[in-house]
Amino acid sequence: MSLFAVIREAGPGWDPARPLREQVAWHEHAEFMDELAADGFVVLGGPIGGGPTTLLVVDAVSGREIRSRLGHDPWTSMKLLRITKIEPWELLLGREVLAASASLR
Repeated sequence: MSLFAVIREAGPGWDPARPLREQVAWHEHAEFMDELAADGFVVLGGPIGGGPTTLLVVDAVSGREIRSRLGHDPWTSMKLLRITKIEPWELLLGREVLAASASLR
């Protein structure tokens, strides 16, 4: 398992007057992200800091794979979210929890 921390932030298409679940194409975005989680690509994810910034922990081979897969998110093409950072993540604590979670799939 090769884990990466991915930060996505609001792009120019984000409407700051609307909450997260009222952004354009929310349901399509949520369905897409649920599929990535079901596939095991997204291990953990969600908004941080109460705004449009999100943190994803993904299991991927490379940053290129991450950009490619997230490029299919409707919110990427609509410029609601953009990747601002991809960093390899060495998980030192909680491996047991993550392994148990993965075995439930």
